[in-house]
Amino acid sequence: MALPLLLCLSLPALANESALREQVYDQSLPLQERIDAMQALTGLEPDPNRTYRVCIWDIFGRSGPIFAAAQDQRRKILQYGINVEMVPYTSESIMVEELKSGTCDAALMSGLRARLFNKYTGTLDSIGGFPERAQMRLALQLMADPRSADRMVSGDYVVMGIAPGGAAHVFVNDRSINTLAKASGKRVVVLDYDPTQARMIAGVGATPVVADIVNAPNMFNTGVVDVLAAPLAGYEVLELHKGLEPNGGIIDLPLTHITMQLIGRAEVVPNELAQFVREAFYQGFDEIISRVTMEEAKVPEKWFIEIPEQDRLEYERMMQQARLQLREEGYYSGDMLTLQRKIRCRADGSREECTHPVE
Repeated sequence: MALPLLLCLSLPALANESALREQVYDQSLPLQERIDAMQALTGLEPDPNRTYRVCIWDIFGRSGPIFAAAQDQRRKILQYGINVEMVPYTSESIMVEELKSGTCDAALMSGLRARLFNKYTGTLDSIGGFPERAQMRLALQLMADPRSADRMVSGDYVVMGIAPGGAAHVFVNDRSINTLAKASGKRVVVLDYDPTQARMIAGVGATPVVADIVNAPNMFNTGVVDVLAAPLAGYEVLELHKGLEPNGGIIDLPLTHITMQLIGRAEVVPNELAQFVREAFYQGFDEIISRVTMEEAKVPEKWFIEIPEQDRLEYERMMQQARLQLREEGYYSGDMLTLQRKIRCRADGSREECTHPVE
């Protein structure tokens, strides 16, 4: 009889937890009411002696644009009574190891690297996932919605926020490399922690050259490689004009729209607390995008290589096949690929994939 009695005694506590959690995730309530519910549920109270160490990857360190944007987010997070210390890292790989070891309570990293911690949100950066910025915006709105909260926890880690990083395009040092067939025999940068990239590049007859995310732009600028995938916003700060001169160009078709993701240790950051941070990140979308757009506008029009419509369809089919292959290999989340396809079709129902969905 002891077990049923114990169960009955615990039911009111479970009901109270459920009610508090509903309050935390109810965006129609005043913010302070939701915060009070979160604190009652998690036991977290404002503590001037407790500071969360948030590590920020920016290849330019404390003076870089990512760190500056993170400081803006810090001011929003402070309104929840949470003390945050932002620490810059110029090496993403070292920062990730420090997150795993517990030196960092949370870490802001590229969406590509975030896939190591949450495959669902890490697939936001999938190849060809979002041809248009508005599609990424809708996706990030959905990620910040409380109905997605359970998806934000994976193993020992929780996604605390996702920020847009702008469009990534293919940079080439020879304008004649404007189709997949013409990439055959060319040297293409692939990231050292992403072995699938090498297989894909080899699949189109090109030569993969392994590099880390910091060295890759310099390899393009010095002619070590012929092809580089990079964010347009990095054109000036990474001095990519050096690799484009004199006869290079930028394929005028987004390879993807990239993200930066804040990954926290779930044992330190409850998902109910992370929900407020996710909402703050999404509220900062326009501010972040305005900075990204300013950087993208610095790319001279002369560099863009217009892609004929038929070739665009070829690129889109190639990117779809790559996504399917990576889904089968367990690299991409099938659920996220389905969501991305629905968002693309919502924007343009005439797309081939909308009548014959395979994702």
